[in-house]
Amino acid sequence: MTLRAVVTGVGHYLPERIVPNAEFEKTLDTSDEWIRARSGIENRHFAGDDDSTSSMAVAAATAALADAGCTADDVDAIIVATSTADLTFPSTATMVQAGLGMTSGFAFDVQAVCAGFVYALANANALIASGQAKRVLVIGSETFSRIMDWTDRGTCVLFGDGAGALLLEGQEGAGTPADRGILATDLNSDGRHKDLLYVDGGSSTGTTGYLRMQGNQVFRHAVEKLAATAQTAMDRAGVTAEDVDWVVPHQANIRIIQGTAKKMNISMDRVVVTVQDHGNTSAASIPLALSVGKQRGQIKQGDLVVTEAIGGGLAWGAVVLRW
Repeated sequence: MTLRAVVTGVGHYLPERIVPNAEFEKTLDTSDEWIRARSGIENRHFAGDDDSTSSMAVAAATAALADAGCTADDVDAIIVATSTADLTFPSTATMVQAGLGMTSGFAFDVQAVCAGFVYALANANALIASGQAKRVLVIGSETFSRIMDWTDRGTCVLFGDGAGALLLEGQEGAGTPADRGILATDLNSDGRHKDLLYVDGGSSTGTTGYLRMQGNQVFRHAVEKLAATAQTAMDRAGVTAEDVDWVVPHQANIRIIQGTAKKMNISMDRVVVTVQDHGNTSAASIPLALSVGKQRGQIKQGDLVVTEAIGGGLAWGAVVLRW
C-alpha cells in the first residue's frame, strides 16, 4: 500500500471589489480591448480595507474545511503560499492558525511567487507521505494590488487579489495511477533569471518596493518550462496527456495557458480557465481555479488533474493528482 495525499476539501475567497478593465482607462494609456487582447483578463478583485492576506486565507481555509466536513481541530499542519505576507514575521500561516482557532500542530509559509502553491502542495505531500502529518491545509493567498506601480500599464492591469485552499488527507492507495491523491510532483528554479520578475524592495533594504516584470521575457520562458515540468510530473506519475481530464494552470495570461496546452497536446476544453475573472492572483490562482472548477461542475472525484505554474525566481513546477 502507498500513502497518498488526497484532496478532501476545497474553498476560496474573493474580495468584494471587482475592477473591470475600463477602470484603468481613466488613469493609464490603455483600453479594455488592449488588456483583453494581450492577457485575456476582463476583471479582477482588489482587497478592501478589511481584507488582508491572512484574513482571506482564513476565509478560504474555512470554506475548504466545511467542504471536507472537518474542523480546525482535525488539521495537523498549515502551509500558506504567499509573496504578500501581512508582516515580515510571524508567518501568515501562524496567523491563519490562530484565526481558525487551531491550538495544536504547526504552520509555515512558502514563498515561490506564482509557483508557490505548487511548491506548497509538494511540501504537504512530503509531510503526509513521511507520516509527519495526516491532514494539511494548503492555502494560496495574495494581495498583489498592494505592491503595484499604478503608473506601469504593463503590470498593474494584470494582477488581482484572492485566496484558495485545499485540505489534503493521508489515505492508503494501491500505488498505481488509479489512486486518488497526489501522484507526482516536479519542482524547479533558476535564480539567474531574477531580473525578469521581482519586487524592487524588501525588509532588509528598508523599502516596500513595487512589482517589476519583463513580460515578453517571462512569456518566452513560461510556455516551454510549463509544458516540460508538466510532462516530467506526468512521466513520474505513469500517465499520459490522453489520461488527463483537466489541466488547471497558473492563471497569468490566456496566451500562456493556450500555448502550454497546445505544447502538451491537450485541447482547451480540458483546461480550467478563470484568468478572465480574477487576473493573475499569483500563488492563489491554482487553488482558486480548482475551487471554481469544482463549483462549476467541471472537476469531479476521480478526475486526473495536472497543475503547473511559473513565477519569479524563476521558479516553476507541476503536480499531478487524482481528485
